[in-house]
Amino acid sequence: MPVLEDQNLGLMVWSPLAGGLLSGKYDRDGRGPDGARRVDFDFPPVNKDRAFDVVGVMREIARDKVASVAQIALSWLLHQPVVTSVIIGAKTPEQLAENLAAPEVTLTDDELARLKSVSELPAEYPGWMLERQAAYRFLEPLADA
Repeated sequence: MPVLEDQNLGLMVWSPLAGGLLSGKYDRDGRGPDGARRVDFDFPPVNKDRAFDVVGVMREIARDKVASVAQIALSWLLHQPVVTSVIIGAKTPEQLAENLAAPEVTLTDDELARLKSVSELPAEYPGWMLERQAAYRFLEPLADA
């Protein structure tokens, strides 16, 4: 997302709930509701350990806000500066209503930081090396001459 921010571009998010995985209806052991998509068709592929760590934090936040995990997931995306829209999918009118209410859920800076921390991708080469080499660019600016 840093490139999108730098270039002032927007992002429309496809599969914001990762095929239902981020809705909170699945357990780490792979169990979910009968007939749920991921029970029979595990797509899109994701790092499930990290996904369930994220779901755990979203469950805590959802309890505090009296919201659903899916609403927290969608609200979190909508709090990102580059996200302009999310493409939602719902099997039932209830899911649709729940998803459409997500923009009404406001997340605090602390909640956003918790979600960022638990979901952040590990630094990979060459990204971490480029960041280290460019560190001097983020020092305090030189005084005007």
